[in-house]
Amino acid sequence: MSGPVAIGQAAKETGIKVPTIRFYEEIKLIQPLVRTDGNRRQYEQADLRRLSFIRHARELGFDLDAIRNLLTLQDDPNQPCTVADGIAKARLADIERRIHSLTALKKELKVMIEGCSRGSVSDCRVIETLADHSLCVDDHNHGS
Repeated sequence: MSGPVAIGQAAKETGIKVPTIRFYEEIKLIQPLVRTDGNRRQYEQADLRRLSFIRHARELGFDLDAIRNLLTLQDDPNQPCTVADGIAKARLADIERRIHSLTALKKELKVMIEGCSRGSVSDCRVIETLADHSLCVDDHNHGS
């Protein structure tokens, strides 16, 4: 196991940019760090693991409050898993809502594109639909 590393090396090893690491320290997602006599941050392996945990959680779309809660749970592994499970279920529900919304958006864009595949801008369904959203909804509901 290697010893403490400077912030640049921590960034390289975790895939998190230096300003983001500083931000995580500022908002106390990572513990206060050991500093050298020259006041340089020194990251231990536990800090790097915590930063990697945060990066992966962010990649999965967890917000900072959820990550903070998950880190608190991680710090006390004897707690029941129900809280972590609830946090993950809430994230999944959010993703499912977003998928539903994106699916509706995809349908609306397809209707707009199909209506604008020929002709001039004066006949363009994209322009017309964006100007009056109800047209796309009405056309979609009437099967045009």
